[in-house]
Amino acid sequence: MMKKIVCLAAASALMAMGSAFAQGTADKDRDLRKDNRDIRQDKKDLRRDRKDAREDRRDVNQDKAALRKDERELRREVKEGDKAGAAAERREVARDKADLRRDEKDLRRDRKDVRRDRKDVRQDKRDLREDRRERNADKKG
Repeated sequence: MMKKIVCLAAASALMAMGSAFAQGTADKDRDLRKDNRDIRQDKKDLRRDRKDAREDRRDVNQDKAALRKDERELRREVKEGDKAGAAAERREVARDKADLRRDEKDLRRDRKDVRRDRKDVRQDKRDLREDRRERNADKKG
């Protein structure tokens, strides 16, 4: 009878250790999957922000060209003495400058997002490497 009790206790202890070990590795696998998911999401954000920055650079260049054109027309209107035409060109120049400032602000914001996303990707990769090291140490130990 005592032998059966000892065997039952030993079997229970082994099962408890096995389930604890399995639970521990499941948590580690979950951490690895989460880190990989974070990296994929951050890279997706990075691509989106780079695309936005490219579009904003294009907009800034187009706004600068429009501003140069309107300033040229303003100088011509002033030289010709057309006061009404010059006033209209001044309004266009003011509108173009406001648009340029808005696009440059958006470009700065997108560049900041790119830097933040790069930092997130680097941090997530560090976390992934650390989780892998811990997992390998647990397997060996």
